[in-house]
Formats: sequence, C-alpha cells, structure tokens
Amino acid sequence: MNRIAACFERLKEQGRQALIPYITAGDPAPAATVPTMHAMVEAGADIIELGIPFSDPMADGPTIQLACERSLMHGTRLLDVLEMVKTFREKDQETPVVLMGYLNPVEVLGYKSFAEQAAAAGVDGALIVDLPPEEAEGEFDQVMKANGLDTIYLLAPTTEESRVEKVCKAGSGYLYYVSVKGVTGSAALDVQAVADKLDVVRRYTDLPIGVGFGIKDAESAKAVSGVADGVIVGSVLVNKIASLVAQQDEIPAQVSAIVAELRTAMDA
Repeated sequence: MNRIAACFERLKEQGRQALIPYITAGDPAPAATVPTMHAMVEAGADIIELGIPFSDPMADGPTIQLACERSLMHGTRLLDVLEMVKTFREKDQETPVVLMGYLNPVEVLGYKSFAEQAAAAGVDGALIVDLPPEEAEGEFDQVMKANGLDTIYLLAPTTEESRVEKVCKAGSGYLYYVSVKGVTGSAALDVQAVADKLDVVRRYTDLPIGVGFGIKDAESAKAVSGVADGVIVGSVLVNKIASLVAQQDEIPAQVSAIVAELRTAMDA
C-alpha cells in the first residue's frame, strides 16, 4: 500500500477527512518551500499538493498565476521541485506529496525520466491539469504505474456522467473534484450541488474524492468535509504567502496557522 492509500485508509478508520493544502513550489523563494511543507504537516495537513511553477497556468486564477511568476523569477524548474521533495523526505517519510502542474515541463523532461526521478525523490502521485485520460493512456500511464505513482484526474460540475465513468476508471490515488465553474480562487461554492455530483461520481469508483476550488475558510472547509473524503485548499494559503514576500521567515508559521484552523473546523 502506497502512502496515499495508507493515508486515506487511516483517516477512514478514524472517521476523518483528508486536509490537502496546496502551495506553489519556490514561492516566494525556493528556501521557503520545505519549511512550509513541514509546518503544514505539523498543523494537521494529511497530503500536500505541491505546484510545479509554469508560465501559463490556464486553470488557475490570479493568485496562483502570481505565485508561479514569483517562483519562476528565481528560475525554479521541475528538477528543483523534485529536489525540494527529496529534502522534505529527509525528515518526513509518511506524508504523501502530489505534484500538481501542467504537461509542458513534464514533456521537456520526458515521461520516463519524470516518473523515475519523481519516485526516487519521494513523490507519490501527479495531477497534470492539461493531460486528460485519453492522452495519458499509453506511455505516461505505464511509466507512472511502473514507478508506483498515482495519476490523479480532475472532475468538474460540467463533466457528463459518461465521462465521469471514464475518468474514474483511469484515475488512482484519489479524484480531484472541482467544486465550482471557474478557475482556482473562484468565489461561489454550493455544497449541496457538490454533494449531488459526488453521489454520481461514487457510482463509478471507490476512490476517495477530494474537493477543491472555492474553499476559503474554516466554515467552507467544514461544510465540504461533510460530503467529501478530502478538502483541498490552495488560494487562501498562497494569498497569505503573497502577503509575506518581505517577511519570508514568517511564512511557515502563518500558513500553518491557517491549516490548523481548517483542521480544527473539519474535526469539530
């Protein structure tokens, strides 16, 4: 059993849901990332989604677009992100780490090289936003499975039921349900609509379902934890990081304070 499966199994036995925070690797500077990852785990994070900075993050709103720009100003590359995970693993061998990003940097490195180096660094899975199951079939899926890595896919409110079935069959680790129509950081969140869609998704899979986009505070995290297996939170954390560019030593503590507040609300 890999780290992601073990994490969800443990949480299921405890009657709890996964808290999955997202930060962009290298934002606002490479040295801030690993300490922030450790601080989030100490505050109650169960799985970490680590963004691979990219110059054209099409699914992301201004908050994460700017995070990518700050990271890229330091020249952060995919190989640097893998090195961050490797450093994180020196102290934490348990918390799953999922890379989230776009296909171009992976293609530049090569599918086989990416999967092998990611596994060696201690990565557990990847969510490549612009790589649908139809295009992942074949080499990408094969090298991911060969290296024990999960391939995580997105589902949206507009995903038709026939496609839900296809995505559920292709995915592993967990599924990422986009709770709103829009980019990351979007405002409106209808928890009942999320619950109704997850009922449809669960007809086709036993995989855990994490819900992201539109979760901004303890109240929304608690509400979503009542219908999902995992709560994915990104923009509120990245906004906090953006406010501390001139005070980078404070980033781990202030980001982890938000994570702790979310964890407390989810467990209440």
